[in-house]
Amino acid sequence: MRIPLFSKPSPKAIDPVCAMKVNMEKPHGGTHTLDGVTYYFCGPGCNRAFQNEPEEYLSGRKKVDM
Repeated sequence: MRIPLFSKPSPKAIDPVCAMKVNMEKPHGGTHTLDGVTYYFCGPGCNRAFQNEPEEYLSGRKKVDM
């Protein structure tokens, strides 16, 4: 059992597709590494979308609003 006052918060990353905060220790959508950088995803759909068009999401030309 974890006591919130004494447990460390999990590190967070921003999903490059939908801009949601993602737990880096247990990302629900998994991860994808591109050019040596690991990206974290809120769900499998965002991961697949990123893998299909990574440059579009990294450049900001494409984004999913949640």
